[in-house]
Amino acid sequence: MNEHDFLISMFIDDELDLEEKIDFVEKVHGSAGFKEDTVSLLRQEQLLRTGQADPKPFVQPVPANPSRFFAPRVLRTAAVAVATAVIVLSSMFFWQHGQQAQPGSASFHRFVICVPDARQVEITGSFTGWRKVALEKRGTGGYWEVTLPLPPGEHSFTYILDGSHRVADPTIPAGEMDDFGGENSILYPGIDA
Repeated sequence: MNEHDFLISMFIDDELDLEEKIDFVEKVHGSAGFKEDTVSLLRQEQLLRTGQADPKPFVQPVPANPSRFFAPRVLRTAAVAVATAVIVLSSMFFWQHGQQAQPGSASFHRFVICVPDARQVEITGSFTGWRKVALEKRGTGGYWEVTLPLPPGEHSFTYILDGSHRVADPTIPAGEMDDFGGENSILYPGIDA
């Protein structure tokens, strides 16, 4: 995630202090591209919050020159879907990460992942005792979600697609290798970043 995407995400999630908000407004007014990116992510967040997410990605691919590069349509579509999911999930993660709990109390965290081709999505982690918990499919865009209580502290987790394929959360930079050769994401609810 680049600096602009991170700043936009922090703005959407209302995690900026007054000085950062001033900096954000100056950047929006100073760059048409930054303004377009911000509006695009705000519209996507609006769709996600109403449950009407459109399966069409809001990040438009740049047409490739066929004489220099050839990629089947499926690969291009998958790449756009992954990029879209990373941006959307990043903004949602930072919004959720900003929902701080009182010391020693649990907070609720909404886990969201975009996997349009999955028939089933589950999550397992330290906060579930490594038991699988099913996510619910939302809309027609391939988004799956569940909201779970998390006590403050460090938590490891992973998504499980179609009963066996383990996937780390692409929006969380912190991760660790597990004992089975896979990767877990690491989440820190209730702790200031």
